[in-house]
Amino acid sequence: MLSYDSPVPAGTNGHTNGHRDASSITTDHNGSMTSIRPRKQTTKHHHIWLVTGPAGSGKTTVAEFLADKLHLPYIEGDALHTKANVEKMRNGTPLNDADRWDWLTLLRDESTRQIASGSEGVVVTCSALKRKYRDVIRVAAYFDPLIRVHFIFLDASEDELLRRVAERKGHYMGANMVRSQFDILERPGADEGDVISVDVGRSPGEVAEDALSRVHKIISNDRSY
Repeated sequence: MLSYDSPVPAGTNGHTNGHRDASSITTDHNGSMTSIRPRKQTTKHHHIWLVTGPAGSGKTTVAEFLADKLHLPYIEGDALHTKANVEKMRNGTPLNDADRWDWLTLLRDESTRQIASGSEGVVVTCSALKRKYRDVIRVAAYFDPLIRVHFIFLDASEDELLRRVAERKGHYMGANMVRSQFDILERPGADEGDVISVDVGRSPGEVAEDALSRVHKIISNDRSY
């Protein structure tokens, strides 16, 4: 049974094989079975691309770039926060787990809704600071075996993000919120095979192009099976 505190096997996307195999049975002239060969049936997967990382890491810039280049709908995670959550962050109060569960579930449900409506995939921004937050989104693959969930983790130092946030105008995320996010940040582990880590210590354009290249590689590998 899944729970918010029980890790989902990362990288499996809810199942062990994304392709359905059927058996091809051949017979001799007497009608006796002579061999059984597996026959691969290709399936078209739908990808949820979550651009993750702390405040100031460039999630919106990268996500908008990916959505444009991949011709996919884009969901801005911050826009789905409740008014209560936004007010807490505006006042410098960090969100706790209870504040995030409904938000994460809403992000997951909106992502699957876009796919159910006919989209080949979707690009989403979400901080996803803890593994159990990422696990909430991973559950999408349990609802639909053709869904693939991927996390693009924008990796940056705390000092770099503090500098970026200080340059922002009119955003509710302040320096104290960056510090609180780093306090709880759980960088993706080696066993989280559905995560791409991208170093953001470069220009925004270079970061976005790197992320796109990595995404194209995943899509190409997926289609080759």
